Amino acid sequence: FNYISFRSIGAALTSIIIVLFSARFFISYFHKKQFLDFARETGIPSASDKSGTPTMGGIMIAIAFVFSSLLWASPANPFVILTLVSFSYYSILGYMDDKAKLKARSGEGGFSEKLKLILQGLYSLAFVAFIFSSYSPIPESERANLYAPFFKFPVLTSFLVYGVFVFFYFIAVSNSVNITDGLDGLAIVPSTFVVSVLGVFAYIIGNSLQAKYLQFPHYPGAGELTILASCFAGAAVGFLWYNAYPAQIFMGDTGSLAIGGMIATLSVLLKQELLFPLLGGLFVAEAFTSQVQDKIGVNFLGRRIFHRAPLHHELQYRGLAENKVVVRLWIISGILALLAIATIKIR
Repeated sequence: FNYISFRSIGAALTSIIIVLFSARFFISYFHKKQFLDFARETGIPSASDKSGTPTMGGIMIAIAFVFSSLLWASPANPFVILTLVSFSYYSILGYMDDKAKLKARSGEGGFSEKLKLILQGLYSLAFVAFIFSSYSPIPESERANLYAPFFKFPVLTSFLVYGVFVFFYFIAVSNSVNITDGLDGLAIVPSTFVVSVLGVFAYIIGNSLQAKYLQFPHYPGAGELTILASCFAGAAVGFLWYNAYPAQIFMGDTGSLAIGGMIATLSVLLKQELLFPLLGGLFVAEAFTSQVQDKIGVNFLGRRIFHRAPLHHELQYRGLAENKVVVRLWIISGILALLAIATIKIR
């Protein structure tokens, strides 16, 4: 039971079983409580109607992830604690947003963008303060270091600049998954790729021999994050069983915000923030097209820059069927994950 590899397998299987065997209950319960998605106007004639599908399925992911993590990982490990706190905070935030939307029966009825950013910003600020404190699991000499793919040494060592960077990075990454979650199964598979690759990095960084051989900094205890990555991967596979096209349940903000918060946390704790534009390239593209369309196109220029945004809706508008859009973006995300793994050795 001391081997990370064995516990990772057990963690993944536990999460899969929990989601697979609880899904039918939650789907039925959400139908009964009318926790159902509502019609949205996308401006895409071929888009399928998602109204009436249960949402807030992220609750299943959260239960499986947290339970399996506490069962198989070390609950006293500060890396584990911090990741679970981030995941839980964003999951609760997403749940409250989902509930507000369901009450208003509108995608605009949830938290305002300003309120959501304030709540995310408060946590991000607390997170930055914690990783710079004496309680941080990151070695003191490493806390202000920012590493880039392909480089052995940090490209930034300023506490002030790094702190500001992490503050905005956390908000951006956590929202990028939320923006991507717009088609059946679209967000869950790339999320699994990203978290799984970060799990590989966690294993290396947490192992003194592997870290020395591959020229990574060594953070004692970081290897436990590999188990958390496996917990999530298992929960994600179980969820995909019911979320694949045509979806029987959606994760909602309850799931997408929690996943984004977890990815941001893992990236910062493992000092792989600058790997995300490559590893999570799909999320970056989705968030970029959405923000450019809204902030620059509609708000500043008074017109659309893209036919539709984010990226997956643009592809639909160009005539690709929903399931084809999803699978092709999965493929792209998988390729990016492989390229990210290659950076382990190419340094």
